[in-house]
Amino acid sequence: MEVVNLREQKQYKERAIAYFQKIWATDDSKMVYEDCISRSLVTESPLPIWYLLLDEDKIMGCVGLITNDFISAGDLWPWLAALYIEAEYRGKNYAGLLIEAVKKDTKKAGFPKLYLATDHNGYYEKFGFSYIGEGYHPWGESSRMYECLL
Repeated sequence: MEVVNLREQKQYKERAIAYFQKIWATDDSKMVYEDCISRSLVTESPLPIWYLLLDEDKIMGCVGLITNDFISAGDLWPWLAALYIEAEYRGKNYAGLLIEAVKKDTKKAGFPKLYLATDHNGYYEKFGFSYIGEGYHPWGESSRMYECLL
């Protein structure tokens, strides 16, 4: 298993864009991932950072460390977002590998906390996240918000 930080291994850019689009985008939002990932590789800002989890050359999952996860709590950042593990790899704590990489880079960038918006009640608590309230999305839905002290 290898966690790939795209800022450190830019050769995965095109594969990462295609993968995030396949997993998370609609036809209308594909450019969001292409633009965000592309810009993240040339910015001097510490965020965003995008990651892939590889099993040899096969992409097993992904995650992002971003400034806002399309949620109303604009005063909180950074956010763990777009975590995904392929079905055949679930149940083996591979998500934990990605979460730990995000936590490490969050701390390295000088942030004392990491935030998360999710509807998966009970899952992220085992990774050190605590519920802090509801947040609201531009499309009219809400999500539970969590924080993790680093």
